[in-house]
Amino acid sequence: MFTDKFMEVVSKEGVVAIVSCAENEAHVVNTWNSYLVFPDEQRILIPAWKMLETEKKITQNNKVLLTLGTKEVEGRMGPGTGYLIKGTAKFLRSGPEFDMMKSKFSFMTRVLEITVSSVKQTL
Repeated sequence: MFTDKFMEVVSKEGVVAIVSCAENEAHVVNTWNSYLVFPDEQRILIPAWKMLETEKKITQNNKVLLTLGTKEVEGRMGPGTGYLIKGTAKFLRSGPEFDMMKSKFSFMTRVLEITVSSVKQTL
């Protein structure tokens, strides 16, 4: 699911937007490309510190959208490329993946796990 171009993009620094929606209201929170961890071909793990409103929305509707990109990788129309990711989300509070993430990101209190359903290059 994650192409070589996608993995090249996330290896460069850039901002990631995470969109959750419930009660007819969208909520956006940001993180960094360098915080994304890919344990397999269908999931993304993201360290969470606050993200309280995101967690509240996800308990009501677990569908999320993420956008990410970098200007450092050539895209379809020149310098820079980005992606739209669709999937479902849940927060992890314990377990082996939580422990692995905590060892990398000491600031986190939870792990946002995204199970990806699609990845589309947008630029």
